[in-house]
Amino acid sequence: MNFAMWRKALTVIPNVSIDEWNKLDILSKWLISTRAAVLVMTFLSAVLAGLFALHDGYRVSPLAWLVLTLGLVLAHATNNIFNDYTDYVRGVDQDNYFRTMYGPQPIAHGLVTKRQHLTYFAVTGLLALACGLYLILANGNDLTIWALLGVGVFFVLFYTWPLKGLALGELSVLVVWGPLMIGGGYYVLTGLWNWHTVWASLPYVLGVTTVIFGKHIDKLLIDKAKKLYTLPVVIGEKVARFSVLSMMILPYLLVVGLVMVRYFTPVMLLVFVAVPTFLKVYPQFLQPRPETRPAAFPEGQGGWPLYFAPQAFINNRAFGMWFMLGLILDVILRLVFPGFWI
Repeated sequence: MNFAMWRKALTVIPNVSIDEWNKLDILSKWLISTRAAVLVMTFLSAVLAGLFALHDGYRVSPLAWLVLTLGLVLAHATNNIFNDYTDYVRGVDQDNYFRTMYGPQPIAHGLVTKRQHLTYFAVTGLLALACGLYLILANGNDLTIWALLGVGVFFVLFYTWPLKGLALGELSVLVVWGPLMIGGGYYVLTGLWNWHTVWASLPYVLGVTTVIFGKHIDKLLIDKAKKLYTLPVVIGEKVARFSVLSMMILPYLLVVGLVMVRYFTPVMLLVFVAVPTFLKVYPQFLQPRPETRPAAFPEGQGGWPLYFAPQAFINNRAFGMWFMLGLILDVILRLVFPGFWI
């Protein structure tokens, strides 16, 4: 049990040699293979689904909420594993491609065979599927939850190819982390679909979208050379950079608007505590990505050659944590003072 590696893999994407890999326990290998550090974004979406249900006055089953969270995190992990497998067999993650520079690509770096990698994929996917089937049975074989599960499977299998290369990857992230995870999670926990919840989740979901946008800006030149038409490749780096900035600023305006229409209580203005983090990262997005690593910028394990992606991730994590804390306090206020801010 390598607890130090577990902790490290949950915060960065650690580089490991084959010798180091062979000495690791199975959970450490799984965490590295799934790029577990980014799974926190899905964890927050699942938590927010339950908090929105509580916000609207519903009772939430702790077990159902736990299974929902576990299932969504495992589904994201399954997608990350399949992403690496798909790009490797299609020849994308070869010839020193970007993915092999910022962290271990298990197959390309010789850490696992294709068969072993598919085993990780199958076991993780089956566990995610088991969570989904449990929630379906617990909700009386609800056909809507079947449909949500089907849509989730579609994005797990087809995000990497063909969606990502058709400039649909960024939109897919917006749809998956918002309507599917938070809106669908809300439905699983309450039995009702609520578009108000979907719109209210946008402040957080836009932040998640900036991370994939930033990553695709970082890879723009090499993706263009490989004819992978991500959205930044299609619209150009400058437009993509300012799109990310817009998606960093808009969440604050949305929260203010939702407070003004009394959907949120003023306690949600806690998100403005994340502004100093935004002020640290936004200047970098005003300029093109540097050709060489800036002296103060970290190398590897979540750093260079990634440049915009880790900064978008840091910004989203700060905003997301305060958004979640604000919503927790919002729920408590409504329980302690019924009718407050209505």
